Amino acid sequence: MIAKLSGRLDETGMDWAIIDVGGVGYLVHCSARTLSTLGERGEGCTVFTDLQVSENDMRLIGFASGAERDWFRLLTAVQGVGSKVALAILSALATDELQRACAQQDAAMVTRANGVGPKLASRIVNELKDKAGALPAAPGVSGAVGAAPLGGANADAVSALENLGFKPAIAASAVAHAAGELGEGAELNDLVRVALKRAAG
Repeated sequence: MIAKLSGRLDETGMDWAIIDVGGVGYLVHCSARTLSTLGERGEGCTVFTDLQVSENDMRLIGFASGAERDWFRLLTAVQGVGSKVALAILSALATDELQRACAQQDAAMVTRANGVGPKLASRIVNELKDKAGALPAAPGVSGAVGAAPLGGANADAVSALENLGFKPAIAASAVAHAAGELGEGAELNDLVRVALKRAAG
């Protein structure tokens, strides 16, 4: 499977890009957020990819980050969510916003995406609520504030809270707020202390 493409941005459309890799042009379907990160035509770019195969179609989906691709795979596992709807959701919501919506059961936030009604939005947040904390948001893609990428001390802090019995979504949300409060470079012990207060409250 093609997992990543690095090449030159050849052309873009409303929901796609053509990336020239060694003289071969790959048509990659993307969310609006991913398209906005690819740069100008002729510039070098990299996308993470997922190959979608059906009976009569085969398409390559591109993402600005591995986190966005992970969320795409989670979304398309929900009944009623195909690749087009998943990309619409990822166009409307940054990965940290989507993570927050699922963790807080905020279906209204998901209905901001084209083609997603209240019923489908409720199904999405219900099915993904326990998985929301297990996936990192994508730093630098969202432009949104409030969720910290799960890496290093943040990931260790989430794991610590989960070991204490907190659900992944609650643990991730609490650590995200703690990281935002303490700032970059926060120590693990401080992250856990502040996150515990929030999770327990």
